[in-house]
Amino acid sequence: MKTALTVVFIIASILLIILVLMQEGKEAGLGSLTGATESGTYWSKNKGRSKEGTLIRITTVLTIIFFVTAAILCSKFI
Repeated sequence: MKTALTVVFIIASILLIILVLMQEGKEAGLGSLTGATESGTYWSKNKGRSKEGTLIRITTVLTIIFFVTAAILCSKFI
């Protein structure tokens, strides 16, 4: 059981590193200082269905898996 959880933990760790590096930065640049944002564009309205939205969802799931397996491996129940 502990070996299987360790393998899941390592795979989740590697995939998390790759997915975080694939994501775009959240900074808006100097335009955000003056209030010039892209809040009404087609891209911002449909971001959940895009590649970036998919990466965010997968990253969230892998983060949950990472922390759950880490908590189980650190506990004394195994």
